[in-house]
Amino acid sequence: MAVDPNVKTLVDNRRARFEYDILETYEAGIQLTGTEVKSIRAGKANLQDAFALFRDGEAWLHNLHISPHDTASKVFNHDPTRRRKLLLHRREIDRLRGLVEQKGLTVVPLKLVLNRGWIKAHLGVARGKKLHDKRQAIKERQTQREIQRELKER
Repeated sequence: MAVDPNVKTLVDNRRARFEYDILETYEAGIQLTGTEVKSIRAGKANLQDAFALFRDGEAWLHNLHISPHDTASKVFNHDPTRRRKLLLHRREIDRLRGLVEQKGLTVVPLKLVLNRGWIKAHLGVARGKKLHDKRQAIKERQTQREIQRELKER
């Protein structure tokens, strides 16, 4: 996959790839206020516990923590953990809702990117990993590090 020079990763959810098997990915817009955009551009967002829910034919992102903007007054600042509307096509919402309801999967945000001036969320349709799967991933990562270390020493 070619790297697009117009796309810049602002916030990454590295924990999601460790705790879940990502089956599919989608890109969605997010309905944000001005102070939220400023905080995200400064990298002051946390995707750790965030997830998507589907209600009334709309997709909502819950538990996305965006810190209040430093220079804005408290009157104009936003609620850090309010739910935010995800902007997806109707077919995408219906497909994601079907996967979540039937197969017991979940939708988690993987990262927030700046794409041509717009903040987008990369969402992953995910299945939770079991404890032994997580241990296996740690073992594989350690063996890869050891192999790289050996190759570097040569």
